Amino acid sequence: MELTFLGTGSAMPTGERFQTGLLVESDDDSLLVDCGSGVLHGLAATETGYEGVDTVLFTHHHLDHVSDLPVLMKARWLAGAETLTIAGPEGTEQLVTDLLDVHEYMQGRLDLTFREIAPDETPVELEGFEISATETRHSMYCLAYRFERTSEDPAFVFSGDTEAFEELVEFADGAAVLVHDCSFPDEVDVSNHPTPSQLGEVLDAADAELGRVYLTHLYPHTNGKHDEMLDSLHDQYDGDVRFARDGLTLDVT
Repeated sequence: MELTFLGTGSAMPTGERFQTGLLVESDDDSLLVDCGSGVLHGLAATETGYEGVDTVLFTHHHLDHVSDLPVLMKARWLAGAETLTIAGPEGTEQLVTDLLDVHEYMQGRLDLTFREIAPDETPVELEGFEISATETRHSMYCLAYRFERTSEDPAFVFSGDTEAFEELVEFADGAAVLVHDCSFPDEVDVSNHPTPSQLGEVLDAADAELGRVYLTHLYPHTNGKHDEMLDSLHDQYDGDVRFARDGLTLDVT
């Protein structure tokens, strides 16, 4: 399984990071997770490209996670694609219906299939990946996802947008890679997202064995403070933690 960070930024652009988007691939299967502003450009720079992504999975419906969906749909249509599967939490189909009410000329251009994910009905299979879900703690209903190819393969977990809490880290128990929201440095008083000291405390307290942790959803407030943030996190947690960056590809295996 390969993971490519297409966007590691937030709702406030930095000029260096696109908004949230991840490309998950294994063999000939690919899945786009979230599709914020700029993600289409990041996707176009990959070998897979937007032509090769038939399924989009949303964690939640904030703009910085969904805003490139209409332009992805148009690009796929212009490239000759005929279908797209759009999955996500409850309300995903209504979100897309409302977007198409605004952009009427895109209605009927693609044959759309919708799948709405409820945590208690997971795991589900999308593009050959077995995906489990759990609710996060955010200002909007949001899901974290655990991706596995087979029971023998290592897992990858994406937190979505969330505060840090032990049950979410324990959801990632045994995962080779955990990608976790860490939007602000410690001096910012924030809810709905964690600071490094908050995340480090929870990573240490949770009953979970983790591989590498990557920090993402980075606001401009984090610029120039990565070393400081890692030091703060490592005051609590001694595991392998790194900052994600746009264009980084990992072999999760």
